[in-house]
Amino acid sequence: MSVTHLVTHSGGFHADELLSSVILTQLYPDATLVRSRDADVIAPGAGKIIYDVGRDYDADAGIFDHHQRPNPLREDGQPYSSFGLIWRHYGLDYLRALEVPEADVEDIHRSIDAGFVLPIDLLDNGALEPSVAGPLAGMTLPVLLESLKPAFDARDPEADDQAFMAALPVARAFVEAAVRGKAAKRRAEAMVMQAIEAAGAGRVLELPQGMPFRSAVEKAGADQLLFVVHPRGTDWALTTIRKSGDSFEARADLPEAWAGLNDAALEEASGVPGAVFCHNARFIAVAQTREAILRMAEIAVAEAE
Repeated sequence: MSVTHLVTHSGGFHADELLSSVILTQLYPDATLVRSRDADVIAPGAGKIIYDVGRDYDADAGIFDHHQRPNPLREDGQPYSSFGLIWRHYGLDYLRALEVPEADVEDIHRSIDAGFVLPIDLLDNGALEPSVAGPLAGMTLPVLLESLKPAFDARDPEADDQAFMAALPVARAFVEAAVRGKAAKRRAEAMVMQAIEAAGAGRVLELPQGMPFRSAVEKAGADQLLFVVHPRGTDWALTTIRKSGDSFEARADLPEAWAGLNDAALEEASGVPGAVFCHNARFIAVAQTREAILRMAEIAVAEAE
């Protein structure tokens, strides 16, 4: 079917139909985006994809709403919003359109669904309280996107549509950043796995550059690793490895005697010529050369053990 019209509701907008529009306008750039509540416009028809309006979910008919009863649910019983439905049916093609390697498409689709799409679905359906974000509740993506709506007393009849179209590239930037991040994580994971193999039973993981590494370390079961070193521009960095993604606690901290020191003071405290800096929180140190950073890593391991 040739898609000629992407149809969602008019008036105020929410994150789910805005993010759905990101996916669909990428796949169907020549289709006309229509915002309406007119019964004839939102009725299924040839060339239409209708979402977040229409009181039905029928992928074969091209309609993806979630406001009806019974509402569409995931296999685990969690509710879909229009974004979840669009991602379910069009997300794989969207990733391919962004040139995600085919070998990674399925995994990235699942990962984005779980970590990016599902929270939007839950918030939109009232199945997740915004307050769970605590002081950051006002900084969640749905709230930020909806803050782009016009003021309550904006009297221009086109204000909502204009605000929606202005918000669309902002939403697109977040979705594309999520995809780029997941794809980069997959690339990094392959590189880290090679480095873990090279490290063997060693306590220090040396990487060719800064990159996400913790998930690969956990996947490999490399519990022996305590620190990571890698080049950083013209110098070298030594970093700790956090115990988990939701904690700042490290498997081992850098030596307490180094905390907050720079240059000559750090050289004296560490006994390493070329030592440059150690953060006061002891999660990163910097040296001028690879030899110096490896010596600092050796000292840090010895103290941790």
